[in-house]
Amino acid sequence: MSAPAVILFVTFVVSPFLYGLYTSFFRWDGLSEMKFIGVNNYQFVLEDEIFWLSMKNTFIYAVIITIMKNLLGLLMAFIIVKQTWGQGFFRTALYMPVTFSYVVIGVLWSWIYNPTFGILNQFLSVIGCDFLIKGWLSDPAVALYSIAWVDIWKWIGFHMVLYLAGLQGIPKDLYEAAEIDGAGGFQKLLHVTLPQLNSVIVVNTLLALTGAFVNNYNLVNVMTGGGPFNSTEVVLTYTVKTAFQFRSVGKANAMSMILFVFVFIFGFLQFKAMSRDEVYE
Repeated sequence: MSAPAVILFVTFVVSPFLYGLYTSFFRWDGLSEMKFIGVNNYQFVLEDEIFWLSMKNTFIYAVIITIMKNLLGLLMAFIIVKQTWGQGFFRTALYMPVTFSYVVIGVLWSWIYNPTFGILNQFLSVIGCDFLIKGWLSDPAVALYSIAWVDIWKWIGFHMVLYLAGLQGIPKDLYEAAEIDGAGGFQKLLHVTLPQLNSVIVVNTLLALTGAFVNNYNLVNVMTGGGPFNSTEVVLTYTVKTAFQFRSVGKANAMSMILFVFVFIFGFLQFKAMSRDEVYE
């Protein structure tokens, strides 16, 4: 790594992290003088029911979108790679939401989900599925999943492009050899396609997982603000509220440190589990 890269990394990653860790041991509102209180902030956080609810919501959100981004991205890649016409159009159409900001997408889907004039409920009514009509962002039972779908929709195209590149890079002679051995479509998928896509699956999973933990603030904040009744509260939204609304920067940084530990362990275990087969090849 070059010296400028090291300087930038230390300046914008290491230094803020260490400063956040340092201030997590102080009572501080961001303006007045800091007062050292040891691990009290961590004790307050670990005893905070809303924090644990936000942690639960964060992990549910992360698992859902990581699985669905990969499944739908791979499915779209399979469909497009088999097409003999319109590949460029469909690839561009699916990728376009990636270029939109979270704020724009959050506002757009808030309109779509609107219980009064939103096109989703109107469509369900037209096709005779009134029993499915809901307050998609006002019902605590479905609000988190509604936001998760928006995140999935935004990033399907990104993961599809990665899978598409992986599929196009698989040598055709592997499929021909499998056919000679009598392999059917499912067997070729299981024994040729997926093993060849192993590295792409690992990358896509880690990208989706990382995005689920660190990029969920804007979407949740725009669409529900963590409501209703904290049903969509994630750690990042609760951390920001704690720092700027409740004026407890030290406690907010303690939350960030705890989330970092969980994400690091979860990501490490996920990476080791998914790359195990590749290591032994």
